[in-house]
Amino acid sequence: MTRTSPRRLRLSAAVGVTALLATAGCSANVNAKQDDGASGTATSLLVGADTGSPNLVRNFNPFSPNKRNLTTSMYEPLGVVNILDGKDTPFLATGYEQPNTKTVVFHIRQGVKWSDGTAFTPADVAYTFNLMKSKPALDTLGAWQHIASLEVKGNDVVFHLKTQDVPAAQVLEQVLIVPQHIWKKVSDPVTFTNPNPVVTGPYTLGTFTPNQYTLKKNTRYWQADKVAVQKIVNPASNTSLDIVNKGYDWAYAFMSDVDKTWVKADSQHNKYWFPPGGIITLYPNLTKAPFNNLAFRQGLSLALDRKKIADKAEQGYVQPAAQTGLLLPNFSSWTNPDIPNQGNVTQSTEQALAAFAKAGYTSKGGKLVNAQGKQLSFDLTVPNGWSDWQQGAQVVQQQLTAVGIDVKLNQPQAAAYQKDIQNGDFDLAMGGFGGTGSLYQDYNTLLNSDFKQPIGKTTASNYERYGTTATDALLAQLKATGEPAEQKKIVNQLQTVVYEQLPSIALFYGGLWGLTSDKHFTGWPSAKNPYAAPMTWGSSPLLVLTHLKAAK
Repeated sequence: MTRTSPRRLRLSAAVGVTALLATAGCSANVNAKQDDGASGTATSLLVGADTGSPNLVRNFNPFSPNKRNLTTSMYEPLGVVNILDGKDTPFLATGYEQPNTKTVVFHIRQGVKWSDGTAFTPADVAYTFNLMKSKPALDTLGAWQHIASLEVKGNDVVFHLKTQDVPAAQVLEQVLIVPQHIWKKVSDPVTFTNPNPVVTGPYTLGTFTPNQYTLKKNTRYWQADKVAVQKIVNPASNTSLDIVNKGYDWAYAFMSDVDKTWVKADSQHNKYWFPPGGIITLYPNLTKAPFNNLAFRQGLSLALDRKKIADKAEQGYVQPAAQTGLLLPNFSSWTNPDIPNQGNVTQSTEQALAAFAKAGYTSKGGKLVNAQGKQLSFDLTVPNGWSDWQQGAQVVQQQLTAVGIDVKLNQPQAAAYQKDIQNGDFDLAMGGFGGTGSLYQDYNTLLNSDFKQPIGKTTASNYERYGTTATDALLAQLKATGEPAEQKKIVNQLQTVVYEQLPSIALFYGGLWGLTSDKHFTGWPSAKNPYAAPMTWGSSPLLVLTHLKAAK
């Protein structure tokens, strides 16, 4: 987003989620036929975005956890953050400035209309944020954790922050803005299903059935000249077989041997791009012995061959993760030069056994035993049905068994798994963090003791229950500074914390499973043109859909 402040307050704070599940579900009656315009060029896009249910519910509330994945192709935020590198693009604001670290001023775009013809104004922005304050369940990004107050000044909306808070700007800009003239009449915005959305974005709702819905181009869109796709077709659910056989243009799905499935189906047009979108890690429960022993965690880390784990879990599509908390290569320029090998850890059984011995566990008869001769045994928790994670966990189990540990896989269903890690009901758990596009946000959710809850009490982050006053101080300093040199110094120290203290044990980078076809439209994000992540969810579609061009 364009910044007009004298200093470039650069540290981003996007909030995002790394989705790692393969697309699945029952086959829908998909109408894959492209609508051709007078010129003979395709105008319709078939997208594998809305997944998981054969029966759609007409819920287009942009704040609802049950919202449709492409709601953000209708509603817009002030700006969109590219989660791959933290760069932002202006949408309903033309830019922002931070005259000081406790104030953010957004310059609201003029000349925008809602899809019903009503003018969009700064009052809509203020209304949306005040609505979230009055209904905290709508504040899914935690915007009011940052805001003390806000006010409209002419064409600007001014946010006064609770503390010195450089990352707050990119949290605030990602809130989807709703029309005051519609929502002020809604009795309960939390349960409101918003069946006929009034929007500013490139698309409005077209047809809707339980099996499929369509979006049609918004003729009043403020940058309609950038929108080549006239209609988006969204089936209720999409199997890999559907995606391959029914002529999809864009999908988010992990496929086994993608070259022999997706690419082979149309080698001239079908492409894929799986950039790293998060770090898959092992969370040791730091409230329990022996996981609260640093030497023991060092032993665990040294016992693992991360490349074998990554190759088994993700079939060679992703790389082993460095033990620094950095998502690489996205943030390679931030790598601490004092940490050897960019933080990549090499497996060494000898060094692992030495670390275990320091923690009080020695190898006898092929078993790792304590002073009383009892073999070390613990559970490794991984969600059932997440096949890639389960395969990775099996390799972890094998490698730890090889050094003498009795590891049992605990595989609850996804909902139970989430509850267990939030409540701290685990020994060692596979999980994921990062991929927000923000160094502060990634480290904050992993390390901040504000999230450190007692066992049995739910936490949203920091599942391992780590926390030190020194690390909290580093996070507070990073939050308060906009000076690049100071940011680099602090991030170097946070990398050292993760590398040396092992609050989590990084395994591999989680891929963003983008499948695209340039048969009908070109301009998809790629490794050569990474202007957006290839996701069909979040606000990334706004970037993608304003870049696509009709194929010639």
